[in-house]
Amino acid sequence: MPHRLQVFVEIELFNLVTLMFLASSAKPIDDNLKNLVDEIEAQSFSLSVLAARQFRYSLLQTPVEVSIKEPRQFNVLEEFIIRAAIEFQPPPTEDELASILGLDSVFIKTTTATLRSLQTLSPTSPLTVTPEGRSFYEKGSVPQPPYPIQIYAITDPLSDKITFQFESLNETVINLPDLADFINIDNTIADIASLPLEEIQKSIQASGLGLHVPEEGKIVTSCKVLASTQKIWRKISIFIIFDALEDKLSIQIRNGKQILESASNWLEMLHSEGKISLQKLCKFSIATINYERETILKLKNTEIEARLKNICTKALETSKKSVVGQAIQLRNGQISQAFLEVLNSAKSQVLIYSPWMNQAVVNEKFLTLLQKLANRGVWILIGYGITQQLENEDKPIPPEVEKKLRAIKTPDGLPSVQVFCLGDSHVKEVIVDREIYLCGSHKWLSDRGNYLPLDESVYKVTIPLQVQEAYEFLANRFQNHAQKLWQNALENRDSQLAVESLCIWSALGMEDIVLKEIQKNNWFELLPVWLNVALQGLKSKNLSGDSTSFQTALSLLSQVSVEEAFIEQLQQGWRKVIGAIAINNAETALNLLNDEVWAQFIRLNIVQESDSRNHFILYRT
Repeated sequence: MPHRLQVFVEIELFNLVTLMFLASSAKPIDDNLKNLVDEIEAQSFSLSVLAARQFRYSLLQTPVEVSIKEPRQFNVLEEFIIRAAIEFQPPPTEDELASILGLDSVFIKTTTATLRSLQTLSPTSPLTVTPEGRSFYEKGSVPQPPYPIQIYAITDPLSDKITFQFESLNETVINLPDLADFINIDNTIADIASLPLEEIQKSIQASGLGLHVPEEGKIVTSCKVLASTQKIWRKISIFIIFDALEDKLSIQIRNGKQILESASNWLEMLHSEGKISLQKLCKFSIATINYERETILKLKNTEIEARLKNICTKALETSKKSVVGQAIQLRNGQISQAFLEVLNSAKSQVLIYSPWMNQAVVNEKFLTLLQKLANRGVWILIGYGITQQLENEDKPIPPEVEKKLRAIKTPDGLPSVQVFCLGDSHVKEVIVDREIYLCGSHKWLSDRGNYLPLDESVYKVTIPLQVQEAYEFLANRFQNHAQKLWQNALENRDSQLAVESLCIWSALGMEDIVLKEIQKNNWFELLPVWLNVALQGLKSKNLSGDSTSFQTALSLLSQVSVEEAFIEQLQQGWRKVIGAIAINNAETALNLLNDEVWAQFIRLNIVQESDSRNHFILYRT
């Protein structure tokens, strides 16, 4: 058996190196795209570019002339005329307004003629303001005469939209395959002259030229075509990308490094509808695609490989020395059953790291299992996330999944399940009660609907030293997260975050850290929460009544006032905790209630002054 395990490890490592070489050498990737391919694959271990090719396609360029109307500050007479036309009832004529102002009507008529030419006043008397004129007036201005400017309309068949720019595109010769030879691209020339002005205005505004800015009074009033449309060739790149985590192919169209989102979505839609052939587009066969997929799915993170090799090595040593514990390899259908059996066996603690989660696995049946564990006092810590930067997690845990997990409570109302994004890892591990360790390629809490044979494997390890090494690594990550939560809670005095960090520490058996932080930061309203956590530990026998944590907690009573808002919860908490300790060992409970502690119990009304310690303990048992 040892010999067979050793041979298996050597074969697996040889296959891994061989597959990596084949995967890198068989891909149809254009030479000048290799650097960009490396950048894409460096974003995540799970991404592999199966093909990268360059093509050309044609844009349509049309020179146009647009008229621009801009505002200017009105003068005093213009302001008075517009204001009078707005406020006077009935609206005045030029002669009536001249009489009111004591001016020659010639001055009024000259000014009104200018305002009419600017479409600020209606063309006939009496004086009335146009909607455009009223809009300008509210900004303290009137429009200037329109002026022309030449720009270029660019019709892009891939994005299916028209943009405008000041400079014309250069006509260049591009010796690349024409994308239209592989894909049916609609190169219908848009008749710019027939487009509604409003549509042209929106396109010019979206192009960011600063020619149509209505809020500033700058408006495109007309557009006319100056010359015939010209075909301009543009270079683009197409990438076929496989995500091993998702078991999914995606297609990207890029202009340089810029991803053309709408064009990429359009190409993926055509592929899903069977309207394009990746065989013709990318010069490799379906068999090659499937081979590449299977190759990538076999590639594992170096950390996982190192751990698996270490597990096998330990298994060999165990077989030779008859040390307690073993490492068993599970495959495919054996894995899910073993996972559920191991979870069901939990007595105090479950640690899980799974890159992703979804409802396909975290379903009602699984949630019921976790609630069953919570009812018997088991803490469950779940970490997830794969990117190095947590803010870059593009597919976080679905909100409904997180909500259901966080709704799982202990009998005393504490959150039994803590779930959070740790990031920077794609390992898949489960550790139960520091006794059983599962690790391998199986996605514990996510099902991607894989249609490929994944040939998953998992090791179930019960070798104490190996389990301890794995536990220390994962527990340290959870502990660091708890510390970050606690710091955030302190800065914002956020009690919810404080409870989360408290529960994580307690799940890791670090109750003393919680008490030290509570004392250090004078956050004594968290003491009732700690007591509920300790009560759960006592009931599940994960915490002993003679733990020094209880002595530390009792020493803090002197710093609590009977006037505190949380005093009632503190009173109830200590009554229940002392009772739980007494049920297991009355002498231990009595030893905790020394003279100093009993005096504090009386002061805080946890007991009555007429009570005796023996009677108090006897009543609780």
